[in-house]
Amino acid sequence: MIKFLMSSIAKQPISIDKLEVQSFEMNVYLVKLHTLHSAGFVYDKNDRPMRFHNSQQVRDAFEQCDVKEAVMVHDSPYDEMVGNPNKAEQSTEMPFSMQQPY
Repeated sequence: MIKFLMSSIAKQPISIDKLEVQSFEMNVYLVKLHTLHSAGFVYDKNDRPMRFHNSQQVRDAFEQCDVKEAVMVHDSPYDEMVGNPNKAEQSTEMPFSMQQPY
């Protein structure tokens, strides 16, 4: 896995085969990019995984890129929290629209 720097993407938009928005609690989203030859998370200027606080921030950050597919992935620990056995598949993947609302 490689690091995609948001500062580099802002200067030179890239072609993205799959943009994966990973949803966490308290409105925290991380973005994982899959390109032709690599995959990895987006990092900020401090070399930390870039945190987005709503879905519109993701759309705005990547609106100049050619995104072929976008999904949102949510991993819920609900079963574990209530004492149920773990599910075979923890993550839920849903289509994510990159279309700007305005």
